[in-house]
Amino acid sequence: MFQRIDAQKAKELIDDQEALVIDIRDPGSFNMGHITGAVLIDNSNVQQFIAEADHSKPLIVCCYHGNSSQPAAGFMSEQGFSQSFSLDGGFEHWKVIYPDQVSGS
Repeated sequence: MFQRIDAQKAKELIDDQEALVIDIRDPGSFNMGHITGAVLIDNSNVQQFIAEADHSKPLIVCCYHGNSSQPAAGFMSEQGFSQSFSLDGGFEHWKVIYPDQVSGS
């Protein structure tokens, strides 16, 4: 089971619990800008990420606007992540609220 989370709560989880952040957007968008510390995940590396990640840490799934991240967060929950979250508003909302927490070009 995943939960939806707003940017403020997501930042708290990142700061306080070292939450993992994965970004499911396309590589070009990711390279233009992403949440600092986020890992780009696609079909080619998702299984490796699942195998190597710490499933006890909160996991935040980020997409463009918070829609595609919902089924992805549900999938990650099914893979054994104890806390799986979909970032409401996605990266587009995050970069407005936390421009200093964005990496990339």
